[in-house]
Amino acid sequence: MATADRALGPDLMVGRLRICLAGSGGGHVRQLLDLEPLWSEHDHYFLSEDTALGRALRKTHAVDFVAHVALGQAKLGAPFKMAAAGLANFFQSARSVFRRRPQVVITTGAGAMFFTVLWARLLGAKIVLIDSMARVHRPSAFARLAGPFAHIRISQSRAAGRAWCDALVFDSLKLLPDTPPPKEPLLFATVGATLPFDRLIEMVETAKHKGLLPERIIAQCGEGGRRSDTIETVESLGFDEVKDILRRADFVVCHGGTGSLVTAAQNGCRTIAVPRRFARGEHYDDHQEEIAEAFHERGLAIAVDDQDEFEAAIAEWRTRTPQVATRDASAMMAYLRKLLTDWDKNRSAG
Repeated sequence: MATADRALGPDLMVGRLRICLAGSGGGHVRQLLDLEPLWSEHDHYFLSEDTALGRALRKTHAVDFVAHVALGQAKLGAPFKMAAAGLANFFQSARSVFRRRPQVVITTGAGAMFFTVLWARLLGAKIVLIDSMARVHRPSAFARLAGPFAHIRISQSRAAGRAWCDALVFDSLKLLPDTPPPKEPLLFATVGATLPFDRLIEMVETAKHKGLLPERIIAQCGEGGRRSDTIETVESLGFDEVKDILRRADFVVCHGGTGSLVTAAQNGCRTIAVPRRFARGEHYDDHQEEIAEAFHERGLAIAVDDQDEFEAAIAEWRTRTPQVATRDASAMMAYLRKLLTDWDKNRSAG
C-alpha cells in the first residue's frame, strides 16, 4: 500500500510505475478499487471528489480531491456553478499532477477527471481511459471528450464499444452459481455518494406506511436529502459501513449507480433500482436507466420508476431467489498488466 510520502517520492523502484487512479465519487471509484490486484503492484495514489467514499479511502491511501464538475450542471440550469467548479477543478488538477508527477493515469471518469487527464497527458503520462460500466448503449460524454487524449480506450459494453473509435471491450459483469448468504429482515435504501434523491426515499417511506415493508429500514439519504420520522435515515455512511449493511440486508433499494448495483449483486440482495431521470432534474442525463435496465435484463435487479412499480417489485421479490453476480475484471487486468510492464520497460530503457 502506498503512503502519501512514497507517492510523492522523487524516485521509483524498478518495475514500479507511479499511477494516478482518477475517478469521481461513487461507482467510478469502486470500479477502480476492483482493479486493486493490478495497481497495488505499483506506486499509486487516488484522485477523486470529496465524498464519503473518498474520505474513507483517504484513511488508507494517498488521495487528492478536486471539485465536482459536470456538463450536466449547465443542462440543469446551473451554468455559473459549473463554470466556477470547472475553474477550481482546473487549478486543483494541475496542482495534483505537477506535485505527484504520475507516469500513468488510469481513469474511469467522469467530468471532474477531465483536467487531470489533460494535464497528465501534457506532462507525458500514459492515459488509460476505462468508460464506466454504466454506459451500456453508447460511450459517455467524458469518454468522447477525453478519449482523444487517451492511449488506451476501454469500453465495458459491446454496443458502447462499437460506437467508440478504437475501443477495446471487456464485459466484466459475471453471474455466479452461488446461493445467496443468510440475511436479516433488513432493507437498505441508498441514494449514492454524490446527490440526494428524495423520490427514492419517499417511495420507501410510503411503502412502509402501507405496511408493505415489515423489515427494519436503514436509508442513506445524501447530504441535505429527505429525512424521515418513519424510517432510520442518515446522510452518509463510510464504505466499510455500507459493505457491512449490504452483507446483512435482504432488500436493497438504490439509484441506478454501478457501485450500488454491483455491490448489492455481490451480496445476493433482492435489489430494486430506481434510476435518476434527467427530465425530473435528478441527474445530468439518463445513463442510470441504461445500467438499471441491464441489471434488470440479467435478473439481478428490478428497475422501477413510480410507486406502483416499486410496490409490485417488493411483492415479486418475495417470491424469487436473488441471483449472485460480481464484477470480474481479470481479463482487463491481465491486458493492462502486460501493458504496464511494456511501458515500464520502455521507461527503464529510456
